[in-house]
Amino acid sequence: MIVDVHCHLTWDHFKKDLDKVIERAKAAGAVSLLCSGVDHQSNVETLELSKKYDIVKASLGIYPLDAVGLGHYDDVPRDNREFDVDAEIEFIKKNKDNILAVGEIGLDGSPKPDAKLEEQKEVFWKCIKLAQQIKRPIVVHTRKAEKECLEVLESSGMKNVVLHCFTGNLKLVKKAEDLGFYFSIPTIITRLKHFQEVVQRISMNNILTETDAPYLSYKVGERSEPSHIKETIKIISKIKNITEEEVEKIIFSNYQKIFLKK
Repeated sequence: MIVDVHCHLTWDHFKKDLDKVIERAKAAGAVSLLCSGVDHQSNVETLELSKKYDIVKASLGIYPLDAVGLGHYDDVPRDNREFDVDAEIEFIKKNKDNILAVGEIGLDGSPKPDAKLEEQKEVFWKCIKLAQQIKRPIVVHTRKAEKECLEVLESSGMKNVVLHCFTGNLKLVKKAEDLGFYFSIPTIITRLKHFQEVVQRISMNNILTETDAPYLSYKVGERSEPSHIKETIKIISKIKNITEEEVEKIIFSNYQKIFLKK
């Protein structure tokens, strides 16, 4: 009963063998793969995948860098012109009955010298208000803007929040846990001490699992895919000193609470 609450199965990395990737995920025990869109193209493709594969669920989003014309991942060619944020919000609203979440959305302070954070915040607020209006949880991207993200989220009063791959310091981790937010832990936990410390510090009731596939693989230089969630389960089991079965059961319960409750 494993879940991947954040992956990008629409990326070209999966074009040749997605059927096999889905088969391997099912064989590993996956019951839900939450595929996140980042722009109109990927949002449309995410909806299509959710109709084609029973375990693929849709989360439609607006990637913070795309929203302000700063591009996306280096290996995913994108049109770097600003797209119509308001039109995309209307598209997401129109498809609210076909999605489990809004995301990924958030803030990204990595571009230098100007990340246009104030512009990003305007888009972030619009996305949060949309999620509140359609009563959906959000999947949040916080890279190099963790403090700013938490400030916005706290001000918004948003409760159903998943912090995707949260790399903020442990003080911010504590604040986010106190706010009741969830942390989706990537498979890179196998080789990154930060995520091991996060799992050690927070309650099992705030933990979810993700891959960010095709990124953040537990093996250097290899593509990540949903079946690898099993590797994360093993590490969490060791850190929390409970069985892998218990880890899966608690995380699935967390998934139900945030994504399936009405």
